Amino acid sequence: QVQPVESGGGLVQAGGSLRLSCAASGGTFSGYQMGWFRQAPGKEREFVTYIGWSSGLTRYADSVKGRFTISRDNAKNTVYLQMNSLQPEDTAVYYCAARRDDGLHYYISSRYTRWGQGTQVTVSS
Repeated sequence: QVQPVESGGGLVQAGGSLRLSCAASGGTFSGYQMGWFRQAPGKEREFVTYIGWSSGLTRYADSVKGRFTISRDNAKNTVYLQMNSLQPEDTAVYYCAARRDDGLHYYISSRYTRWGQGTQVTVSS
C-alpha cells in the first residue's frame, strides 16, 4: 500500500521560504487526491491545502492563501508544498495525506486514508 513520505522541513526565519515534498513509497499516488495538514504544539491538526488527482482543483486554508502553493508531478509520484512569506504561526509538523474520495470534504482529516510521518517546520521571528 502506498505510503506518503515527507521531506524538506527545517528552520527558517520569518519571511523566508521552504518547499516540502511528499513522495510515494510502496506504491503510487495514481488516482489519489492529496492534502497537506499541520499540527502545532497543543493544537489540533488543521487543513492546509488540497490538490485533486489531475491537479486542476486546488484548495487552501484562508491562513495560507496567497503564500502557499500546492502542486504535484504525477510522473514522479510526488506532491509539493511551496511555502513563502513564512510566519512564526506557521510553525508546526506538516503532514502529507492521500485519499480516494468524491472530491468533497477535502478539509476533513478523517477522510484521508494514507498519512506520512510528518516533517517539522519551524519559523523563527
